Amino acid sequence: MAAYLARRGATSLMTLLAVITVAFFLIRAAPGGPFDGERRLPAQVEANLRAAYHLDEPLIAQYGRYLWMLGRGDLGPSFRSKDFTVNELIASGLPVSLTVGGFALALAAGLGIAAGAVAGLRPGRRLDRGITVAAAAGLALPPIVVAPLLALVFAVTLGWLPAGGFESPRHVLLPAVALALPYLAAFARLTRGEVAEALAAPHVVTARAKGLPAHRIALRHVLPTALLPAVSFLGPAAAALLTGSMVVEEVFALPGLGRHFVQGALNRDYTLVLGTVIVYATLILAFNLAVDALYTRLDPRIRLGR
Repeated sequence: MAAYLARRGATSLMTLLAVITVAFFLIRAAPGGPFDGERRLPAQVEANLRAAYHLDEPLIAQYGRYLWMLGRGDLGPSFRSKDFTVNELIASGLPVSLTVGGFALALAAGLGIAAGAVAGLRPGRRLDRGITVAAAAGLALPPIVVAPLLALVFAVTLGWLPAGGFESPRHVLLPAVALALPYLAAFARLTRGEVAEALAAPHVVTARAKGLPAHRIALRHVLPTALLPAVSFLGPAAAALLTGSMVVEEVFALPGLGRHFVQGALNRDYTLVLGTVIVYATLILAFNLAVDALYTRLDPRIRLGR
């Protein structure tokens, strides 16, 4: 197990370096620059700014300088938010994104797996059909559609919840629900299919023939095997919920990391965009590594070291 995690960790570091390299050169290949605006700066002023931020150096020299800064934990200054470094902007926005994304993941995984398990243990019944239809509807509604609808109904029309900001737990509810709904449906649909398939497995049929109680069969023989695909989906779902918060943060005016990424991309703030990409990539790789480590807890037949 330790050897496997060490190899996966080394692979993750190489993947992160590749992501940094591609993002570094890709953002600089985009049209425009960090000092472009509605009013063109005088040539001498722009030249001085480019020299101050080392943008007048060759691209490969800028890349080497950036890697050296990363090695010291420095993500560099923000080109547009001159009073803040990228580290400070990410430190202020990351807790917001993690709070909304974490609550959305807990809601999606908890309710989705529970609903899928209930439906799968009672195949063909009214509850199973209702959950299946609701899951199909949830998959058809992305957060970019759900978020404005939730804000319109529960914030503007009914006035039950705030439409924006990040001041109390009530401000987190609507964004988290908007993010969670499609993934809740995906967890429910995935778990339902796996539970129904596990019920027909030979060892489950044998357990029933021996007269074991239904709850013991479900807890000991059905769910551990049926939950493996759901656990596999946890890593991509966690990453998607975090990166998908960009749109939701804009709709609900949340000061999160996604909003910094959008504003950085619009302003060609190279260091801010790269900093958010690095944070997102690191979290995605960490989530996937954690999910791989969970496999052996659910199915001891899996030998990750081989």
